[in-house]
Amino acid sequence: MRILLTNDDGIHAEGLAALERIARTLSDDVWIVAPETDQSGLAHSLSLSEPLRLRKISDKHFALRGTPTDCVIMGIRQVMDIKPDLVLSGVNSGSNVADDVTYSGTIAGAIEGTMQGVRSFALSQAYLYEDGARLVPWEVCETHAPALLEKLMVLDLPDGTFLNLNFPNCRPEEVDGAEVTMQGKLAFNLQVDARSDGRGFPYYWLKFGERAGAFIEGTDIHALKHNKISVTPLKLDLTDYSVTDRVARALGYGAQV
Repeated sequence: MRILLTNDDGIHAEGLAALERIARTLSDDVWIVAPETDQSGLAHSLSLSEPLRLRKISDKHFALRGTPTDCVIMGIRQVMDIKPDLVLSGVNSGSNVADDVTYSGTIAGAIEGTMQGVRSFALSQAYLYEDGARLVPWEVCETHAPALLEKLMVLDLPDGTFLNLNFPNCRPEEVDGAEVTMQGKLAFNLQVDARSDGRGFPYYWLKFGERAGAFIEGTDIHALKHNKISVTPLKLDLTDYSVTDRVARALGYGAQV
């Protein structure tokens, strides 16, 4: 089996090294095309106004000056001579749950793999932020991901569907199994931090404040809170079929879907 790895934290990220170790428990044919620098929060974006600079680091290891989406496209269309059987994106430093999946470059890697017709999974590891530092328990995903992926690789998924895997912030032995979940809901709480540079000109940072969530049973954030691995099936089709009839009636038409 041929596996393509990417991420949004960059080619030198600890999570990518962890993902490679995970992938090598499944196959010896592992390829990496990852961003040259951190691309967190860029979602499913393409580089259309700048050239893509590809740098070979070692055998089957490439860094790309581009987004996670660019990396998957380049990996499949340019770097690899044969399409991979599996795309793994991550392991992200921090969970990708609830509304945050729409921002995530990690999720975007799996989206692009799915669009290219390859079975794709996104993997993220929750962590604790303490004394100004991230304490990421990479051993959790490294311990539990291989067996989980072996089961999910052979799953019959519909076209346009991929899986979002989130690992809880705990010790490996404290993980209480895996749970199939749906997206939860987090408070938005994205703030603008206004500052001034040395010459008095304004500039701004976006940052998240404390974020409350509705920890409803069956959601991804509820699973992580209870030390469970969250496995959420996501799909490319964003159509809200529950309101198509209402929209059609508002426009004076009959039912459309």
